[in-house]
Amino acid sequence: MEQYTTEQIVQLKKRIDEMSQLEMCRIWRFGTSGNKYTSGEVGDYFKNRLFNILGGFTPEISKKLGWSPD
Repeated sequence: MEQYTTEQIVQLKKRIDEMSQLEMCRIWRFGTSGNKYTSGEVGDYFKNRLFNILGGFTPEISKKLGWSPD
């Protein structure tokens, strides 16, 4: 797993705060293992925002995304 500087972590968290629920669900469903948004400290922040703040996946979002990334 890649190590990030404090500044990089701040920037990644800022970008996460700017993402929509749909964008975050897309990353969660189709992101690769070790994705910068879903691993380590940043991953914990991402998961908390997606599931505890935004409400996670809704049936509508799940249906819109489907199961194929393309």
